[in-house]
Amino acid sequence: MDYETIDADAFGKSLKGIGLNLLVRDVKRMVVFLTDVFGMKGHQITHDFAIITYGNQVFQLHSDGTYHSHPLPSLIPESGPRGGGIEIRLYETDPDDALSKSEAHAHNSSVLQEPADKPHGLRECFILCENGYAWVPSRRLR
Repeated sequence: MDYETIDADAFGKSLKGIGLNLLVRDVKRMVVFLTDVFGMKGHQITHDFAIITYGNQVFQLHSDGTYHSHPLPSLIPESGPRGGGIEIRLYETDPDDALSKSEAHAHNSSVLQEPADKPHGLRECFILCENGYAWVPSRRLR
């Protein structure tokens, strides 16, 4: 599928399984964070929307303004973290590499937990983006 040219109707009809849509204050800044730190790719990037791919997974970013008639924005805090309680786990991303990239760029992200080997067989860290979502790059322990 060509995510650069697909129209909204065809894109919507192609979605299946479980979907992830993140409401963010600044779509373009979030795309830069995701591409710089986790190697994701942004498609059809505008002020209001972007399609994001991570390997063969796809999800969406929407600006707050696109949800003007939706009930969800009434639950989002005006300032501070938005994503409390959600972990977005990236099982194919090296946590040490992601942390290094996060620290090398000015993304207003913060490290909640340094990379560590966990008893559930993964090495992972927790990086909080400026929108308050906890991104968890992980890789299998050898």
